[in-house]
Amino acid sequence: MLYLARRPNQLPLRRLGSLFAIAFGMLILARGPADAGLFDPKTFVLDNGLQVVLIEDHRAPVVTQMIWYRAGSADEPLGKSGIAHFLEHLMFKGTRDVPVGEFSEIVTRNGGRENAFTSYDYTGYFQTVAADRLEAVMRLEADRMTNLTLTEEQVIAERKVILEERSSRVDNTPTGLFFEQMNAAQYLTYPYRIPVIGWENEIRKLSLHDALDWYRTYYTPNNAILIVAGDVTLDVLRPLAEKYYGVIPQRAQPVRNRPQEPAQLAARRLEMFHAQVTQDTWRRSYLAPSYLWGETQHALPLQLLAQVLGGRSTSRLYRDMVIEGQIAVQASAFYSATDVGPSQFFLFAVPRRDTTLDDIEARMEALIADVVENGITQDELDRTKRFLLAQAIYARDNVQGAARIFGEALTNGRSVDDVESWPDRINAVTLDEVNAAARYVFDKSRSVTGILRPRQPS
Repeated sequence: MLYLARRPNQLPLRRLGSLFAIAFGMLILARGPADAGLFDPKTFVLDNGLQVVLIEDHRAPVVTQMIWYRAGSADEPLGKSGIAHFLEHLMFKGTRDVPVGEFSEIVTRNGGRENAFTSYDYTGYFQTVAADRLEAVMRLEADRMTNLTLTEEQVIAERKVILEERSSRVDNTPTGLFFEQMNAAQYLTYPYRIPVIGWENEIRKLSLHDALDWYRTYYTPNNAILIVAGDVTLDVLRPLAEKYYGVIPQRAQPVRNRPQEPAQLAARRLEMFHAQVTQDTWRRSYLAPSYLWGETQHALPLQLLAQVLGGRSTSRLYRDMVIEGQIAVQASAFYSATDVGPSQFFLFAVPRRDTTLDDIEARMEALIADVVENGITQDELDRTKRFLLAQAIYARDNVQGAARIFGEALTNGRSVDDVESWPDRINAVTLDEVNAAARYVFDKSRSVTGILRPRQPS
């Protein structure tokens, strides 16, 4: 299973690499200005409310099944942090018909691979198999949507596994701890301030009752989306979906009742020392709108702004601070528009050995001031759009990536049309809109500046 972090450089806790979250965001951005209908998905809804999306690709006899639940760590009740990720682990234990450990073995025997992931806004499970084995994994996934069985002993054992994950991947990793502290400082009330894996003291108290309560609340077909991508047609998929998922009764639709983030009026700053750190790091985040939260008209322009400032080696930050200024070894920017709640716009830099963090911050402040006062140029915007258009070729070649794009969008309250029309909408963004978004987001009163250093000499 994979813990999917929503922030750049935050550490995943399972098999996929630490760049997955960034790569996922980049894949969404990669659908640059191109004709609408890049993936041409087909979609239908079963009588029990399960939405089904098919993305056909017949170049290889392979298919990926993904089931996404509108249930992430930001939906957890107070005091139960980590329960979404905890249940993700427990979903591999067994059902009335599939004994403990058999789920993964069956997938492997069928020549497939599988994984799962939890984020703030969703939880997902997927299998990739030969196209003629799709029915086998659909039977398995539908079974555990409704027939999961758990024991006290399994819960206790898996809780220890989660605690070990937290210890090895976060508590013993200075960047993991640092990013947790920055998130906690960024949000005043919104649950994105709590780590997806949970706080250690609360993980230790998670119980069998907590796991089953979460499962029975959120794991219902009318709160899920089935996405199948690859070498399969609608005529094959629809009867299989009806046979295995359509018979599952729906329950009450869970309501996302999240707190509202109040206005932020003061810049925050934190400094952390850690013995394992060998190189200073400077990082700043600004509270930012998303597609669904705040001043949403800025979301598309901010996606372009992040690319212009720090998305690649020709970006402003990298060119000014690494190549020309030679004061940093890394400099980048990152922004995701896809969150259900308030997002963040990030700036990041690692100084050269002969450069101080004061120099880094002064240079970054000057760059921000220049963007706010003078904006980016039409040439920068045009080059960024051309870059994203070129990347669209790679998006077409990644069927599983396409499934992830639709899964994230649909679980977070957007539609298939929102995804399919993204290229046209991003291409229509004007220079004035990007510069207005820059003036809006770079408000220091909504920022958190973080510094990570080696431990101070005693």
